[in-house]
Amino acid sequence: MATVEQQKEYLKRAESAGLFSRLSAYTKLSGPGWLQSAITLGGGSLASSLFLGLLAGYSLLWLQPVAIILGVVMLCAISHVTLSTGQSPFVSIKNEINPVLGWGWAIATILANVVWCLPQFSLGTAAITQNLFPSLDGTGGKVLSCIFLLSIAASMVWAYDRGNKGIKVFDWVLKGMVGLVVLSFFGVVIKMSTTGKLPWTEILTGFVPNLDLLVKPANVYLPFLEKTGEFRVFWESKIIGMQRDVMISAAATAVGINMTFFMPFVLLRRKWGREHRGLAKFDLWTALLIPYILATTCVVIAAGSQFNGKPESAYLDYEKEILFSNLQGGYLSLTTARCVAEFGIDDYSSLAPVQKEESVRNLPKADRQLAAMLVKRDSFNLAASLEGLFGNKAFSHYIFGIGVVGMAISTIIILMTINGHAVCEVLGKPHKGSTFFLGAMLAGIGVIGPFIWNDAAFWLAVPTSILGFTLIPVAYLSFLLLINNKVILGRECPSGKARWIWNSGLLVSLGVMGSAAFYVAWNKTWGEIAFGRIALITFGVLLVLGHYSLKTKKISNKVEGLEMRFQRFAREHQKRNSSN
Repeated sequence: MATVEQQKEYLKRAESAGLFSRLSAYTKLSGPGWLQSAITLGGGSLASSLFLGLLAGYSLLWLQPVAIILGVVMLCAISHVTLSTGQSPFVSIKNEINPVLGWGWAIATILANVVWCLPQFSLGTAAITQNLFPSLDGTGGKVLSCIFLLSIAASMVWAYDRGNKGIKVFDWVLKGMVGLVVLSFFGVVIKMSTTGKLPWTEILTGFVPNLDLLVKPANVYLPFLEKTGEFRVFWESKIIGMQRDVMISAAATAVGINMTFFMPFVLLRRKWGREHRGLAKFDLWTALLIPYILATTCVVIAAGSQFNGKPESAYLDYEKEILFSNLQGGYLSLTTARCVAEFGIDDYSSLAPVQKEESVRNLPKADRQLAAMLVKRDSFNLAASLEGLFGNKAFSHYIFGIGVVGMAISTIIILMTINGHAVCEVLGKPHKGSTFFLGAMLAGIGVIGPFIWNDAAFWLAVPTSILGFTLIPVAYLSFLLLINNKVILGRECPSGKARWIWNSGLLVSLGVMGSAAFYVAWNKTWGEIAFGRIALITFGVLLVLGHYSLKTKKISNKVEGLEMRFQRFAREHQKRNSSN
């Protein structure tokens, strides 16, 4: 539609014409949901999906759909508050809820954007140099790939900043990227289905929630663990730790804290109002939920079928035990840790290099197989594992390469855009112009990712997801308090049955994500320092101080208001006496 007013009139007519007309209008005007889809369908979701399949097969297919549903509930609340007030949630939270929550939300968003750009550039570069153009492998290829990715992202951010026409281009490019990602991975699963290689009964069972893998290894490892003797505890601990990290990573990448910051400012920039509330919610439940579930489910299925419980998938030549070159470092790390568990750190360190190599090479077969099953894979490995299925090596690599590059580019674009909004909001500047563009380019420093990370590029997404996950409750708590604040929402504050529904959904989202994030943070250490516990306690103290600071400020403002009224009354009284 040409103008916002015309959009509003169009929505009113569509809503009065019935359900079909309303859904048709919502589909035509959709936009913000696709932008959210572009960020959540990034390297983190792809990496988490790949490792969920690698470690647990199909048994964790339920995890990402549950996580995205909880996230959509929160994003709907954010949309409702923003479109009801037409104001910046950052200002509302800072001035009416708690300044520490407001500033924590904004600062955490900026940090998450910068950190999250690192794995996106790493993933995009890996896909370009490994899957699409192997001839570019090397430092020169990385440089060219990074220039390509950053140039496209910067161009799209610039178009977004130009206004209406730029936003339309921005929307269509990102919709195309999301469609490309979904079609790439959906096509892989369709092809696998036609060959009869997928156990659909087992796959469907994987959508039933099961938390067992938080505390015990997946069943596929049991035959191998039984052969490891006294080192079974070592491998069980390793497997459970990896399973837990990837489960947390998958939940974190469904809806991150930066997505919660982005949603309100996208709506405000489009000048949407109360009339767009139904559209915004429809947009989230369709353009975000459906592509996310389709793409991540397809990657989990593909990875599970090719890697889970299959040590041979790590080898270029299984009989001669020749590993894929990009897996050698990870495999050596796992087998070395196993040797350290046997010799002790001091004794193992005292061995000569030749003796260390021999100790790794002479490990029992079960230990070597477990290491091969757990070693971190990349998109190259997944594409290579499907070469026989597609009957064409180049085609399988192109399919995955295109999908991964699409994910990386779309996510980099959105992360940079979010950072532009966040920097402008923190500095109190209009969300446009040089401040917005420079704020966006700040997140672009993630372009150094491919040059500082030498492990499997996909695994960088897992620790960054865990970091982001611990920050999510800041936003969730802020909006739970905001949607119940009558000072901010006034007559738009939910009441009766609507309030009960909103609070039930938000409390479940906060309870699940908050408890998981608290567990992660509480047990996170930095060397010998319980860094996570110190951070949580410090943040808790700051929240209390922020509460009392805001309360004192409000009392002070009321007192000042009363004083000003009294002084005005005194002046008026004095004037009346003088005139008499």
